[in-house]
Parts: sequence; structure tokens; C-alpha cells
Amino acid sequence: MTARLADIAAQAGVSEATVSRVLNGKPGVATGTRESVMVALDVLGYERPVRLRTRSAGLVGLITPELDNPIFPALAQVIGQALTRQGYTPVLATQTPGGSTEDELTEMLVERNVSGIIYVSGLHADTTADTGRYDRLRAQDIPFVLVNGFSPQIQAPFVSTDDRSATQLAVRHLASLGHTRIGLAVGPRRFVPVQRKIEGFRSGMAERAGLTGEQAEELIQHSLYTMEGGQAAAAALLAQGCTAIVCASDMMALGAIRAARQAGHRVPQDISVVGYDDSPLIAFTDPPLTTIRQPVQAMGQAAVRTVLEEIGGTPAPHTEFMFMPELVVRGSTAAAPSARAR
Repeated sequence: MTARLADIAAQAGVSEATVSRVLNGKPGVATGTRESVMVALDVLGYERPVRLRTRSAGLVGLITPELDNPIFPALAQVIGQALTRQGYTPVLATQTPGGSTEDELTEMLVERNVSGIIYVSGLHADTTADTGRYDRLRAQDIPFVLVNGFSPQIQAPFVSTDDRSATQLAVRHLASLGHTRIGLAVGPRRFVPVQRKIEGFRSGMAERAGLTGEQAEELIQHSLYTMEGGQAAAAALLAQGCTAIVCASDMMALGAIRAARQAGHRVPQDISVVGYDDSPLIAFTDPPLTTIRQPVQAMGQAAVRTVLEEIGGTPAPHTEFMFMPELVVRGSTAAAPSARAR
């Protein structure tokens, strides 16, 4: 027991006496300190004493499209932690190829009497999808919040990254390095975030490279949000003479780097690559990836705060809470070869 107390105390950054008071349910410990001890218990894999197990205020569903892209586990972790701190139990439901659909997962959560649902990059982002599914959910008085992807037809609160500003940031950064032939690798055009990224790209290219909308459109390649998708899109853009590529995900960016190297180019000396998301571990790739950071912490907390307000009887307006992205400059971008030659 002494060894366990010492381990927990070291992990939580408190004294063994404080850990003992928390584990025994005694008063006199600050809420933040108590929470640190509970987190330390979970991190070290110790089972919580029965007296410390709180009764859940209810279940809240979280539906994500997949977990292969690191941004989705990152969002799920933030949302799950925020729900837990408020006394709710998160229920993660993930779509997989050939597996359950969003509608099936929604039905499963509703059958389990969830108090609310948070959708991340779901069908609400697909401009070709039937929005009636969300009307039916609203008719059942189940609060829900939609993350990344806006539709004027859906009466619900939305939480999004400003995708237009994101690609504008990337283009301005690359243009400042002397790049004029900049390509964009994105997902299928039917998705709202893709359309917004394209708008920002076209605006940035008009501003910094003097290209018309049609000229900028020629430098856009649509593919999958995977390493293989990024590699295919980048190969096409490199064949068009691009010296820099903006990618719609970090996974696509890693594929773009692979395509550049297979074509005999060096990154960043010959080809600059910008990712999107600032996924965990992306700072440790070769080279460390310059990327657009989504404010995952702020967005996840906003989604939880909004759905809990609705659960509490204070409906959020049909609006979009827009969060600004951030350019994180690392080692995958550098001056254009022509700029260095001058």
C-alpha cells in the first residue's frame, strides 16, 4: 500500500498524506487536487475504491467517422474527459468501412437512452446527404451538436474550424517563402470543410500569386484523407510543376512527402509541404511537419459545453461557433528553389 501511495503521489505531484485523504474520502482536499489524484489513479492503472466511483449523470454519445486519422482520437479524448469531469459517461461509437453507419450508431445510442449526441465530421458535413435524419432526431427531443461541417437546413449548434482562414494561412506562408506554384490536396468536393478550404485557397492564390479562380482550380487535386490519398494527389501536383503543396490532413501531408521523395525531390529543399490538424506526434516526423493546428481542446470543450446546456434545458441557437486555426512552422517548408537561386 505504501508503494502504491508513493507512486500515486509522485504522479499527481502531491504528498502521500493527500493521496491517503482522497482515497479514504476525507474532506479538506481542494477539488483540483482531488481530481489530480483521480487522474493519477487512472494513468497508473489502479482501480478506484468503490467509495470514489461517482454515479453517472447520464450517457452522452460521440460518433466519429473513423479512428485512423489521429485528429479523431484527439478530439474524442478531449470530449470524453470534458464529459467525465461534468459527471457524464461518454459512449464512443465509431464508423468503420463495411461496419455500422451513422444512422445505425445513432439508433443504438438512442436505444441506450443517451442524454445527447456529439457528431464529429458526420453526414452533416456532406452536402449531398439527407438532412432529414437530424430533423427526426430533434423531434425525439435528443440534444445534439455537430462538429466540423455546417448546414443551414439543420436546426442545431455547430462547432467548426475556420477552414477558409486555414488554407489562406498556408498559402500566405508559402508565398512569403517565394513559392508561386502552390497545389492543394483535399478530400471529395461534396464536403463543406473541403469547399471552404478551396475558397480559402483560391482567395489566397488570388491575393499572393495573382491567379484567377480557374487558374487556381487547376492546382487542386481531390483524393482520400489518407497517406495513400495524399501521395496520389501530390504526384499529380508535382507533375504540374508545383514546388509547394497544402494538404487537408497531416496523413495526406505524409503521403505528399513520400511522393516527393519517390520523384527524387528533397523536402523542404525542393518541395515544401504543409499539413492540417497538428496531429499528435506529427512534430517528430522526418522532417517535422509544418501544419495548420486545429484548436482541438477549445473545440472539444465547446461541443461538450453546448450539448450539456441543451441537456440542461437551455437550447443553443442555430449558429456556428467558429474557431481560428494556427499556423505551426516546422521543417517541411523552406524557400522556393527559384527564390534561393536569386
